[in-house]
Amino acid sequence: MKAAVVGRPIAHSLSPVIHEAGYAAAGLTGWSYTRVDCAADELAGLVAGLGPEWAGLSVTMPGKEAALALADEVSPVAAAVGAANTLVRRPDGTWYADNTDVAGMVDVLTAAGCAAGATVTVLGAGGTARAAVAAAARIGAAEVTVVARRPEAVDELRPVAAAVGVPLAGAPWDGDPAHARADLVVSTVPKGVADPLADNFDWRPATVFFDVVYDPWPTPLAAAALAAGCRVVSGLDLLLAQALGQFEQFTGVSAPREAMAAALAEARAAA
Repeated sequence: MKAAVVGRPIAHSLSPVIHEAGYAAAGLTGWSYTRVDCAADELAGLVAGLGPEWAGLSVTMPGKEAALALADEVSPVAAAVGAANTLVRRPDGTWYADNTDVAGMVDVLTAAGCAAGATVTVLGAGGTARAAVAAAARIGAAEVTVVARRPEAVDELRPVAAAVGVPLAGAPWDGDPAHARADLVVSTVPKGVADPLADNFDWRPATVFFDVVYDPWPTPLAAAALAAGCRVVSGLDLLLAQALGQFEQFTGVSAPREAMAAALAEARAAA
């Protein structure tokens, strides 16, 4: 059986390390997991050409909205978020779309100490930001402010916020120091995009900062938050958390978390 992570860029992805370690620990001989370079507008064609040996795909940027659109059936959370990071091939050849980013983020944020009543700032308004809004709702956030380079992108997130039941406000991408004063700040943008903000933000030590980027690490924004005494979580934590759900959907067996986490840590240390 085969599975893969698809997106662009994709060469840096450590998903194969996590899933392959899981296969080995679970005794799933004959399973393989690879990387496939694929733009959002190429995803439908790629999926249409996959044979019955394919169990599923992990979908990363920029294909999460495209993954949702091509699925035959969609999970409630993926529908609410409007983006999918998981495509599972069913026995009849149809495709099921899910979003394990949301549950993964909830696990990561809860472990970092985020709790009900938190104020949340989300940097970016793409597919991962959609999951961040849903995760914020699940932890009981009081409000979410989305900081976006395009005002219309905030409007695209309003249906997501309404579906998950969390108040949403928009703010311009202007480097306002106040953006870092929320209880939780989540950066969902690709590497390099948020770097210019590092010298502007006014961090509070009580703030939790979660950056979905993990290569390179720490990002300039994460380094600044660490220097201010903030609790900082990296994209590696989310990468593992969301992969556990994907592994179980692809294989039908429980994910060997410890083995998968150990393989990820070893790969990152060797990088």
